[in-house]
Amino acid sequence: QVQLVESGGALVQPGGSLRLSCAVSGFSSSTSWMTWFRQAPGKGLEWVAFIRERGHFDPIFYGDSAKGRFTIARDDAANTLYLELGSRKPEGTGLYYCAKGAPNVVDYWGRGTQVTVSS
Repeated sequence: QVQLVESGGALVQPGGSLRLSCAVSGFSSSTSWMTWFRQAPGKGLEWVAFIRERGHFDPIFYGDSAKGRFTIARDDAANTLYLELGSRKPEGTGLYYCAKGAPNVVDYWGRGTQVTVSS
């Protein structure tokens, strides 16, 4: 049974960094495209970063809002996906989802973890 369980969301002040985790079970994340999405208040769902399966020469891509600010990573031994939110800003607020698949073709979704950036 495929499960994606996000954690790490919090109410935080601007500045610094925050790391979100996505614990994967039921398949190996190293053999699948994995994507982080964000739903900001009042806005549509957007993909922020994805990582392709192990072995790709150029495996990582970021959405425009994430470039230079977020870092996606994967721990194959722990079967866990991460998203590091650097330099937290209020526009980083949102519900973050981990998903199995590419940004336009998702097979499974997690339930999300809430990040609120506010002073």
